[in-house]
Amino acid sequence: MSVPLSAPDLLTRDFLEVRAKILELAACLDRFQRAEGSLAGDPRMRRIQDGLAVLQGAAQLESAEPNRAEQVQQIFSLPYDEEWRKKWGI
Repeated sequence: MSVPLSAPDLLTRDFLEVRAKILELAACLDRFQRAEGSLAGDPRMRRIQDGLAVLQGAAQLESAEPNRAEQVQQIFSLPYDEEWRKKWGI
């Protein structure tokens, strides 16, 4: 049976990967801002903003909700449709 890693050990292991993902996200947002046209009213951008708000609230790990991944997944998920099999021909 393996022993779970401590929070400092997890941070050491994952820091560079998390850093890279944050930098990639920042670069995407910069490209959106520099591009012509407006994203105001685009529901996809609203979802991105809502997801970022969940993460912003997570900045203080000690007081954050423990289910951030679930919260973000729900933002980007479609509501369940009982008729999905018919719609997809399954």
